[in-house]
Amino acid sequence: MNTVQVILIALFCYLGAIGSIVGNTIGWYCLGRPLVASFVVGLIMGDVNTAMIVGIPLQIAYLANVTPGGAVAWDLSYATYIGTAMALALKDTVSSNEALIGLAFTGAGVGGVVGGTMWNVHYALDVFVNRWANKIADNGDCKKMWMPNIIGGQVIGFLCRFVPAVIVLMAIKAAGQASGIAIPGWFTTGIGNFGSMMAALGMGILLSFLIKKGVHWAIFMGGFVLATYFGLSTIAVAVIAVIVAAIYYTVINREEVA
Repeated sequence: MNTVQVILIALFCYLGAIGSIVGNTIGWYCLGRPLVASFVVGLIMGDVNTAMIVGIPLQIAYLANVTPGGAVAWDLSYATYIGTAMALALKDTVSSNEALIGLAFTGAGVGGVVGGTMWNVHYALDVFVNRWANKIADNGDCKKMWMPNIIGGQVIGFLCRFVPAVIVLMAIKAAGQASGIAIPGWFTTGIGNFGSMMAALGMGILLSFLIKKGVHWAIFMGGFVLATYFGLSTIAVAVIAVIVAAIYYTVINREEVA
């Protein structure tokens, strides 16, 4: 990972947190999603294949992550950009995909905490921006309202996300370039198991939201069997799921009408 790559990834750490690029469509809900973030890091570092290997488990693990009332205890965007970058920068120090995924979750842990902390710092500093905006509103000068939003809010957001990201990524870069760096076997085994558990935990949280009836478990297990034991692709399983859902919906409607 070179300096240009560090700067580009840190820039996307900032862009992935903006909620005002075409509404929330391009920023928070696109560039800030784990699978998209991993793909972007893969493009920047020239290894999309490895980025997707760690990106899919990160997406599954954080699929149920929410920010109720704007409370950000864990920064999803920051975690993924930092975690994927760490996995790609240090991939030569591990010998299995499981350990690589665990390495990504280790980096995501660091990134998530740093990003969450900087969100809170950002909120605190925005108090001054709000006072600036209120003063402009009190004076009825609508033409200047862009100033607290662009000059104030985005500058603070950039400094709170870009600068810390550069510092963390430079530390990862230094670790990757250190001669003779080696990760002990017990650590790679540990992070491998940790990575597997995080993906399973994310899926478990998601299922707790989706499964409301006993029959839903049967449908879920049916899809699991088709993918695991029959070797069907995701598209094939999705097509079968649509057919089952259509039949199930039709049967339920007929029962309600009767």
